Amino acid sequence: ALGHKIQLVGDDVFVTNTERLAEGIEKGVCNSILIKVNQIGTLTETLDTIEMAKRAGYTCVISHRSGETEDSTIADIAVATNVGQIKSGAPARTDRIAKYNQLMRIEEELDIFAIYRGMGVYYNLR
Repeated sequence: ALGHKIQLVGDDVFVTNTERLAEGIEKGVCNSILIKVNQIGTLTETLDTIEMAKRAGYTCVISHRSGETEDSTIADIAVATNVGQIKSGAPARTDRIAKYNQLMRIEEELDIFAIYRGMGVYYNLR
């Protein structure tokens, strides 16, 4: 099956919602979820969705939203939840660069404790 070789990321099908994700998991839809922190409503609901996805063997991609500001919280959430993937677009505007700069600050602060998983982030692919 294709889902064992490539990452099939669900966005609008799940909308960072545990109920919709549970339905997708049951039906075998996708193998990854796009997480948009301000899409579901609360940070707790977002973290619950990430946890559910991980338990089901789905990978997670923390994503920015259209019309973003320079707030870099998604970088912190990506590292804190150990998802290993962030989608913030090309480093072409300050709102995007802010997220990448925050990732670099986190890496610098963690120093030798920072772990880059490389292709290991795709743990559910063969």
